Amino acid sequence: MQQAISSPLPVTGSPGRRSGGALADRVFESLCRGAGLFVLLLLGAIIVTLFVGGLPAFREFGAGFLWSTAWNPVEGREDYGALVPVLGTVVSSVLAILFAVPVAFGIAFFLTELAPEWLRQPIATAIELLAAIPSIIYGMWGLFVLVPFVQQYIQLTIGDALGAIPLVGFLFESRSFAGTSLFTAGLVLAIMILPFIAATMRDVFMQVPPVYKESAYALGATRWEVVRGVVIPYTRISVVGGVMLGLGRALGETMAVTFVIGNANRLPQSLFDPSTTIASIVAMEFPESLMGSLKQSSLLALGFLLFVISFIVLAASRYLLRPRLKT
Repeated sequence: MQQAISSPLPVTGSPGRRSGGALADRVFESLCRGAGLFVLLLLGAIIVTLFVGGLPAFREFGAGFLWSTAWNPVEGREDYGALVPVLGTVVSSVLAILFAVPVAFGIAFFLTELAPEWLRQPIATAIELLAAIPSIIYGMWGLFVLVPFVQQYIQLTIGDALGAIPLVGFLFESRSFAGTSLFTAGLVLAIMILPFIAATMRDVFMQVPPVYKESAYALGATRWEVVRGVVIPYTRISVVGGVMLGLGRALGETMAVTFVIGNANRLPQSLFDPSTTIASIVAMEFPESLMGSLKQSSLLALGFLLFVISFIVLAASRYLLRPRLKT
């Protein structure tokens, strides 16, 4: 009598359970699609709200709103322009990138090529913890520590010396000695975005295949030659993308910049002059604006311009961080 051959495959469930699993998959797919569409709708709602709110200002001042330096909230003679806060936003953010990128590169280079194994993780953790500090703490520290330091040791010494340089000396001339300035705001922003850029650089440097670096070392290259000739060319797209992510972070910073930039609604003549940014002027003056007033509309228009600038920067960073096409 032949014995029945048992199947080695386990029974996974009845047809009823399989149909129930298919239903669960469809529900899960619908929820995920809804979450994605919700993000798009939320983004669109923010854009529309800012544009509609700023439309009266655009209608009142036209294209001149973009390059006007006026900011006169006196009722009956109201006149507003976006050039000063837009310029302050861009200049302070670019200064932050110029200050932060070399330091971030040095940190990433040290952690991936020079630091002993037991020291890498503590330093990496300390750098990442900087990102967890609230921005208002950075602002308070900048006001009480960094502003006096800049005033005494940079603005009054280095600034005066650089002010004598032909053609570019006007950028460093000291007209205000309060210490709050575009330069100080750039320093504070540099410290705030440093963890983001350094972490990105460290991660992408570690993704370089070891065989590439070992081959360069075998040919007699030094550590710096390996980084310059192998690591940087291999990771340059991701590094630039990380830098632009840091730039996007700096563009929207509010409280820390409000403490140290001086909040002066006038066109700065040098890096040591007080100025303002879009985020800081909105934070300072929006609570005082009347609902539906031209001032509130102008502040919403500034918010729309900040959104456009940030969107351009972040879109460019996403483009640079895209996966490489394999040939």
